[in-house]
Formats: sequence, C-alpha cells, structure tokens
Amino acid sequence: MKKNHMPILTEPIGSLPRPKALIDGITAFAAGRLPQSEMNRLYDAVLIDTIKQFEATGSPVITDGEQTKPSFATYPIHGLKMLASEGVTIPFADGHTRRLPVITAGPFHYQTYADRYLEAAKRRTRLPVKQAVISASALSLLYPQAGIPGYSQEAFINDLLREHEIDIRRCLEKGAHVVQTDFTEGRLALKLDPSGGLLKQFIALNNRVLVRFSPEERRRIGVHICPGGDFDSTHSADVDYAGLLPHLFQLNAGNFYLQLANERDRARVPRIIKEQAQPYQRLFIGVTDPIDPRVETAEEVKSRTLEAAAVLPVDRLGTTDDCGFSPFGDDTSTPRETAFAKIRARIDGTRLAAQALGIA
Repeated sequence: MKKNHMPILTEPIGSLPRPKALIDGITAFAAGRLPQSEMNRLYDAVLIDTIKQFEATGSPVITDGEQTKPSFATYPIHGLKMLASEGVTIPFADGHTRRLPVITAGPFHYQTYADRYLEAAKRRTRLPVKQAVISASALSLLYPQAGIPGYSQEAFINDLLREHEIDIRRCLEKGAHVVQTDFTEGRLALKLDPSGGLLKQFIALNNRVLVRFSPEERRRIGVHICPGGDFDSTHSADVDYAGLLPHLFQLNAGNFYLQLANERDRARVPRIIKEQAQPYQRLFIGVTDPIDPRVETAEEVKSRTLEAAAVLPVDRLGTTDDCGFSPFGDDTSTPRETAFAKIRARIDGTRLAAQALGIA
C-alpha cells in the first residue's frame, strides 16, 4: 500500500461511530443472547471494515476507531469485579450525564491493556497505527471519597501509576505510531474547581507517569484535550482555554492534540499556545468539529490550518479532529459516513494548506 507523506502532519483522535449491527450485537451479548464466538466474529468484521474505510480516506496514520472498546475511559476496568456504580457524575450541556464507577477493594489493576486493541489493528494494515489510552488522572477518580478499609488512597495511586505506565509502555513496545493519553478531564477540572487546584493535581499525577519514560519515548507520547464530546454535547466548553493551557504544557509529553475548530474565539487560542508550549512539543490543532453534523469542506480546513500557521511554527504544526467521534460505545449521534467524510476533508484540507505555504 502506498503511504501518504504530508509536509504538515495530520492524525485522528481515535474513536469512530460503531455500526448499528455492532451496538445491537453488544447488547445481545450482554443479555446472553449471543455467544462469545459470534461476538468475536462481529468485532473482527467491524474492525476490518473500519480499517478499510480509514485507509480509503488517505489518512497517513489511522486508529482502530475504538470499535471494540466499551468506552475510551473505562476499557481498563471493563469486567472488573470490584466496582460499584456510585462514582463521579459528569454533566453535559444538553442535560445528560455519564457516571464513573468506583472501586470497592484493592489492590487495583487493569483488566485490559490497550495493546490488545493495537495488536488487532496492526495485523490488518500496513499504515502506522495510533493508540489512545485513558489518563491516570481520569482513573484516579475511581477511588471513593469515603476511602477503602485496608487500602489507602496512596496505595491505590501507586498501583494506578504502575498500571498506567504498563499500558503506555506495552503500546510503545508493540509499535504504536503514537500513544495518545486522553485528558479530556483537564478542562473539566477547571469547571469543577475554578481555583485550579484540581487541575494542578491532575497535571502532577500524569507527570509522575511521564517521567518514567525517556525523552525519545516521550516523543511518541501525546496528550489529547477537549471539552468532551458525547451525543453532540460537551461538558466544559464554557471553560476559558487561557486558564488551561499554561498548566497543560507542563505535561512532559511530545505531542498535543488540541480542540480548536468549535472554539468560540478560535483566532485567539494559537497565540496562547505559542506563548505556553515548550520548544520540543508538536502541536496538532483541531480543524474539524465531530459534534457539528455539517461536513467541513477541504477549503475550510485549509483556512483553519493557515490561520494557525500564521502564529504557530509550521515545523511543529499538525492537524487533527477536535475530539473522538464516539468516545462512548453507545453514542450514535454522528453517522459513520459523516465521520469518515470529515476525516477526508481534514486530510485534503491539510494538504491544500501545505501547498499554499509552499511546503507540499
């Protein structure tokens, strides 16, 4: 297969809408109406179709679309026995909520590592495959406020950091193009605690993992930030980027994937990014909006990319989507065809921007 080499890098975030047949199959499997063998065949067929459609967009880097993850946040603990449902509730602007579970006993360990998804995708494509993992800070919310007798929060955090390191390291060792840490709770942290204390705790916690990797390894580790994206709604779009970015770029990662396309004051954000980003950090700016049903044109993507390129160093500039298209497995708000059309527009528009800059 011919690879696409683009002078401005472009990468997806991760998740894609699941086909209805897959969602129905998962429901039937959970209810005991579908055997494991049939569920495995369904997963395999959907994964093959997803990768084939991804390749057809011309994307130089692909993902598995997170088709076999229950959600971007809970895949490590899916099926874990020591869970209760009364965890942190995340409210979205349209009124719906998502609720995290809490653990009920220790020691904490992952049930599933993300390299399982990576290996399955890499067997079916020759293109570079990017792998998303959930952040340590998001999973830190699994510890109940009331505590657990005989299992302190400190012991939990130590177990969590070990498991998160293993999750990233296994993906790097299995040949992930980039391991992207999903940190969508970063912006939410400022909404929950406007003083910035919670955000600083999250940054410090994630850095306790990142410091365990070499500078070369951190060049293949990224951080994704957005105000959430679920059923075409967000949880923290009203939080000012200016309060987040100075803290965000303290994370010792080499790549940052930054929602921008649906930002109210889009032209202002690149100036803040330029002031705060470290010289070694590559900056992927969002040029397509997954929660907008309208498909952007390549010319619109070109314009958004050039707008950012007028401020940010082009040799460190990349493009991406604002968020995953379906971070939670039951989100059917965006048609699958729309997601792939937006990805194609991002790729074509990024190429047009590179040509306009004379670097194609």
